[in-house]
Amino acid sequence: MKTPHIVPLNDVGFAGTVLMPGDPLRARMIAETFLENAVLVNNVRGVQGYTGTYHGHKVSVMASGMGIPSIGIYAYELYTFFGVENIIRVGSAGGIGEGVGLRDLVAGLGANTNSAFADQFGVPGTLAPTCSYALLKTADRCAEALGLTLKVGNLLSADTFYDPDPTVLKQWAACGSIAVEMEAAGLYLTAMRCKKRALAICTVSDLPFTGEGCTAEERQNTFTDMIRLALETAAASDGVTA
Repeated sequence: MKTPHIVPLNDVGFAGTVLMPGDPLRARMIAETFLENAVLVNNVRGVQGYTGTYHGHKVSVMASGMGIPSIGIYAYELYTFFGVENIIRVGSAGGIGEGVGLRDLVAGLGANTNSAFADQFGVPGTLAPTCSYALLKTADRCAEALGLTLKVGNLLSADTFYDPDPTVLKQWAACGSIAVEMEAAGLYLTAMRCKKRALAICTVSDLPFTGEGCTAEERQNTFTDMIRLALETAAASDGVTA
């Protein structure tokens, strides 16, 4: 099986759970640093996908690129054609909620968005993109076991990285969004439509209201707590499809 964006390089295939960072270099770093016997299974357009094991559990990691349309394509193909049941986004986000600080771990219970991505489904109303409660519950339990604090709330998945209105993020924050990123809503909507499971876990890489932030190299290489948490969640979810 191959798709326009995923062409397997061998017979290793994808695991039931895929970790999905936006950056292909972060995908490679996760595979090389955290997985045993990691094998490159896709490299179309340089969007690297690897499969290996973590504590004896088969896990894959593949980049999504930036934005809702990009993650929507990769998630749909993984769910529909490659037998993937769970996708855990591991990315960076801007902290906009009260009490959210630099390098905090946040998980998206839901994902607000200014995207029209859900219009394709033709429902006579507004779809509410939400995560898999089973994955979120598992991640919360794993965070506690690892001694990590996981802040849970609604994310904002924005199509506009450079918004000309400087008040927009404060308006979303006032309505309960705790962090802003660019992919979770597309992932959640795709999982809902495909009857699969998804969760977005992000590290707060910058604080838009204060100007504090991490470097590109730090975003690529140092968000290890998030990766460990996602891998533990993947291991605990191995074989679970409900």
